[in-house]
Amino acid sequence: MLHLPLVVDFHHAVQPFDRSRPMKYTSRGSKSAVSLKYVVSEFVDRPDDYMSRTKFLKEKMTGPISWKHQVRMSKANVKYATPNLVEVQGNFMSPTRSTEENMSKKWQELHAGSSKWENLRDPFHPWLRAEIIKYGEFAQATYDAFNNDCFPECYGNCRYRKHRLFDELHLTKHGYEVTKYIYAMSHVGVLQYLERSQSPHTWSKDSNWIGFVAVSTDDESKRIGRRDIVMAWRGTVAVSEWISDLEAKLELIGDGDVMVEYGFHKIYTSKCDSTRYNKLSASEQVMEEVKKLEKLYKEKGEKVSLTITGHSLGGALALLNAYEAAASLPDLSITVISFGAPQVGNIAFREKINEMKVKTMRIVVKQDKVPTLPGDLWLIRILQTLFSITGMRKWVYTHVGEELALDITSSPHLKPKFSYKDCHNLEIYLHLIDQLHNKDSGFREGERDIALVNKNTGMLIQKIGIPENWYQFPHKGLIFNSIIGRWIKPS
Repeated sequence: MLHLPLVVDFHHAVQPFDRSRPMKYTSRGSKSAVSLKYVVSEFVDRPDDYMSRTKFLKEKMTGPISWKHQVRMSKANVKYATPNLVEVQGNFMSPTRSTEENMSKKWQELHAGSSKWENLRDPFHPWLRAEIIKYGEFAQATYDAFNNDCFPECYGNCRYRKHRLFDELHLTKHGYEVTKYIYAMSHVGVLQYLERSQSPHTWSKDSNWIGFVAVSTDDESKRIGRRDIVMAWRGTVAVSEWISDLEAKLELIGDGDVMVEYGFHKIYTSKCDSTRYNKLSASEQVMEEVKKLEKLYKEKGEKVSLTITGHSLGGALALLNAYEAAASLPDLSITVISFGAPQVGNIAFREKINEMKVKTMRIVVKQDKVPTLPGDLWLIRILQTLFSITGMRKWVYTHVGEELALDITSSPHLKPKFSYKDCHNLEIYLHLIDQLHNKDSGFREGERDIALVNKNTGMLIQKIGIPENWYQFPHKGLIFNSIIGRWIKPS
């Protein structure tokens, strides 16, 4: 007797199939039987099947970029047509993966912000959303891979080797490869902005892993139309660590009246010859790698871009990085995508960034207080008001770039009560971006795994059933040695 595998009709509940002709089932190797009439692969390739519009949608998305991806629904108003398409308000549908659409002809609008993203934010274009989330997940990777709770001797380092980072964090889908890790001094003078191990056997008493440089693969470069270099900067694990030490003191950099916050600049530029990882500053490490990669791919005749991302303190470092890169490599297209970043410099700094044609998208949550700092500190606010009246503009803090504002109350999945710490969490930012539709309706059903919201918070409403603060390193880093039958630290 022939035993066949169970075939589950997962579309039946949405729309019944045409049963006018019987479906025949067969085992592999049978020569006489007819294969199944409906198989999953056919749903992607058959434009005549109303159950799937994937191929049709891809063809339509190669035209001029605009929010007109409305799918003509035939025979039924199907809510979920295929696993890769989800309905948003008004029957608009958007792919769940950023790697499927060739946007090489639209790169200037999507990545370089040639029109300041004005026509793509309301309603929120699905391609732009996918790209922002991609870079946000790179920034989140710097937190997820940061070792801040395992063995003291590894404290402040990255958990994974660079060639394994994206595999371990499930980010290979984005089509990038890590080329270099970046380290910063863990303390600057008397200020301690970053983590520092107290163990006598620590991997480094002076340095912290602060981020990574990555570059797009051949396939991803073809999709976006150029070789994209990414620098992802890590913020501090606890915001209070640097807010408590924030002096809001501006210092001059370069020529003219350009000034930036003292502490941020020190983290970016500090180095020490006696250290192992910071004989070069974070600034020098990044620029050395970016210049090497730019030269490599330009000699191959490719277009090259630099996208810099970061959250919180990482967003501040991203702007300093962009300023330096634009001054050193004036022909390189540079974009900054920051999340919950504080103010970095004065008006002259903003004007210089704009003059160098650096494009910046600054994503903020309205309830997050960090983007208002340091200008929102009461003394600084009074001084800035006085300076603006007296014409001393160089002492006034200001933001750089285009703002994309999010509202934590727009998501029905989040608790109505929240703390300032919750508002600043990067996974909350990514959840709100994923669900943003337009200014009027605000909310749509997103595509990211909603469990990620509770990775390091307890913000999801209880009925969703996701545990709070569930993200942790398995066994806190211990591994089981079957030979001796003991749990041990990895070598």
